[in-house]
Order: sequence, then C-alpha cells, then structure tokens
Amino acid sequence: AGVTLAAAAAHVDASPLLATASHFLMVHAAAGIGLAALLAGSIPFSGLLASVALALQAGVVLFSADLSARVFLGGKLFAFAAPMGGGLTIFAWLGIAIWAALSLRKVK
Repeated sequence: AGVTLAAAAAHVDASPLLATASHFLMVHAAAGIGLAALLAGSIPFSGLLASVALALQAGVVLFSADLSARVFLGGKLFAFAAPMGGGLTIFAWLGIAIWAALSLRKVK
C-alpha cells in the first residue's frame, strides 16, 4: 500500500497527504516485519509485544486511510480518524518502549 500511494503521489496527485501516508505505511511495514521476527522467537512478554505490534499496524492503517480518503474521496474517512490512528500509533511506540524496558529488566 505504501509503494502504491508513493506512485499515486508522484503520478496521479502531487498531494503531500499521499506522500505522508506512503511514508508512514512503508516505515511501519518495516517495523512490523521486525516485530514479527522478534515474536517468532522465544521472548519475554510476547503477549504485550504482540498487542502493541497489532496496535501499531492498526493505527498506521487508520491514519493513512484517512489521509488517502481526503485526497481520493474529497473528505475524511470519518470524524477524528487521523487523530485516532496517529494517537494509537504513538501509544503503540510507547508500548514497544515499555516492552523493551521490561524485557531488559527481566534479562538482568
């Protein structure tokens, strides 16, 4: 989806909203792959990490979908979709930081 939006931003509509959505999707796709790789192993607090990984992907999708809807549909996906998606993404990154701190404490 991120690459498709990048192409749309370059060739269909030069909207900065599409470029932002594209960047968010691509960066967080890489983060999702990294988190999935971590979850494939035996790690402490895997339930917490799985939950925040899901929240991270859901938040980014909601945020990017709202930005894309503003360009392609001419309006918001629904009221407060972008702030909700962005907020969920921020809290998910905070959750990843908490997971990392808890994991480091358990290893010591």
